[in-house]
Amino acid sequence: MHKYWWSLTVLILLVQPAVLAQSKKKPAYGTVKIAFTNTVGASPLVLHDSTYSNAWNEQYTVTKFKYYISNIILHGSRMAKAGNSYFLINQADSNSHTLSIRMPAGTYNSIRFLPGVDSSRNCSGAQTGALDPLNDMFWTWNSGYVMQKLEGFSTQSNFRNHKIEYHIGGYKGEHHVLRPVELAFEDNAKLVVKQGYTSTIYIRANLDKIWQGPYTLKIADTPLCTSPGAMAKSIAGNFAGIFSITGIINPAD
Repeated sequence: MHKYWWSLTVLILLVQPAVLAQSKKKPAYGTVKIAFTNTVGASPLVLHDSTYSNAWNEQYTVTKFKYYISNIILHGSRMAKAGNSYFLINQADSNSHTLSIRMPAGTYNSIRFLPGVDSSRNCSGAQTGALDPLNDMFWTWNSGYVMQKLEGFSTQSNFRNHKIEYHIGGYKGEHHVLRPVELAFEDNAKLVVKQGYTSTIYIRANLDKIWQGPYTLKIADTPLCTSPGAMAKSIAGNFAGIFSITGIINPAD
């Protein structure tokens, strides 16, 4: 009997370090880059110098286009959420068009994100980085973030100097404009995240779809929307539909 217990004790002592080592093993992570391209139809968006025509044949020029992307989640063999993922895409700053996040290794079939800033961060006061009020995306008078901002000019606008301004925000109660977006990858183009490697998702944001969607937005009728309310909610619904996946690049096997 003593010999039996001695053998069992030796076995436990041999197995225990391996179990502990396995339990302490850190999960594998890779890098995922998300590259946004802002377009008008199939053409790249150009600020100031290009004139575009919307679905209602209204001509316009864009001078500013900015929007927040936050709360990034990948779905697939597992659900993985990027930590502290708040980014500001600014058409005037090409360096802001590509986001980089750290995600667990695995195979994923869709991406989900929030075009805007969630209510918890709206209630956290002045912050830094992408959420710094100096980025001209914070309403000090309303204590909240502008989720999307589009500015320019159109001869169809009856506003001063033919301006068009759409500053879409609001996170409280019936005025919230947050519309999560989920984009599925094609069956033959799953996203593969590998430890120590970089995978890339290419996403298009097509301004053509801002003017038509669940809501009909005509410059002649509404050249201006710069406060929370029913109009901002309608435009936010259109904005959520501008995104589409255009490609995926996975690490080589």
